[in-house]
Amino acid sequence: MDDGEVLKQLTTRQYDALEGAITHGRRISVRRRGTEYVGVPKKLWSEGQREAMSILHPTTGELITIFLDEIEKIEVVPQ
Repeated sequence: MDDGEVLKQLTTRQYDALEGAITHGRRISVRRRGTEYVGVPKKLWSEGQREAMSILHPTTGELITIFLDEIEKIEVVPQ
């Protein structure tokens, strides 16, 4: 995938990794609009026709909402 290309939909493996990160409190790295966000995902939900997730920033404690259809890249950070 080219940098800047938005994922149309997460794969089954990506959903499983995201759900595992939520369940076990693991950090993820998400690239959206050229910016990388690293944090702990707290929940995954639907808003209308779109799916979103909340990520807790580990330093500031701020909750960041990211819509899955805006993601360019997502991965679980190794422990």
